[in-house]
Amino acid sequence: MSEMLEKILSDENIKTAYKRVYANKGAGGIDSITINELEEYMKENWSSIKEQIRERKYKPQPVLRVEIPK
Repeated sequence: MSEMLEKILSDENIKTAYKRVYANKGAGGIDSITINELEEYMKENWSSIKEQIRERKYKPQPVLRVEIPK
């Protein structure tokens, strides 16, 4: 596994990312998980997601598209 991928998947990096999303009052995405539900979701699912990423089997959900009128 690449050194870069291991840095990305490190617990320290994920905690930092969570703190930034929380501080920015991140909006729910297509999965409808709110910022208040994110911590519990990550506790329950992060190890599984991390392994799927390492095995190149993880398929993220599509990005929620929002049209901005011009």
